Amino acid sequence: MFIGEYKHTIDAKKRLALPSRFRKELGAAVVVTRWMDNCLVVYPEAEWQVMSDKLGKLPASQPEARGFARILLGGAMLAEIDNLGRILIPEYLKEYAGLKKNVVVCGLFNRLEIWDESSWNTYKKAVEKDVGDLASKLKELGI
Repeated sequence: MFIGEYKHTIDAKKRLALPSRFRKELGAAVVVTRWMDNCLVVYPEAEWQVMSDKLGKLPASQPEARGFARILLGGAMLAEIDNLGRILIPEYLKEYAGLKKNVVVCGLFNRLEIWDESSWNTYKKAVEKDVGDLASKLKELGI
């Protein structure tokens, strides 16, 4: 299980070290792709298989389903984790998420998100202000 918030940097060769406590569970390679809220998502290969199976079953006749699948599947890249725990972030994904040097890696149960540090701080402040309202809405989902 992935939890927590970790600050890291992207080096000049577009490599990002993943948090050391996650590396064993991530395995030798991960899938990185675009995600909601202009961040990137990182899935271990087994979790990506579950997600991509769901995306593959979306009805191609619905424009929203096609668009969502295209963004996630079309933007996905298999990234091998090197012996220092780093992955390469391709330029198109770096641009999509507005990643500069300083990033935040967030553990979210079965996946990681990669945010530009400034964007993460802005997003987090906005959500923290409304956490009470969010909690009441999630009650409907049994949380």
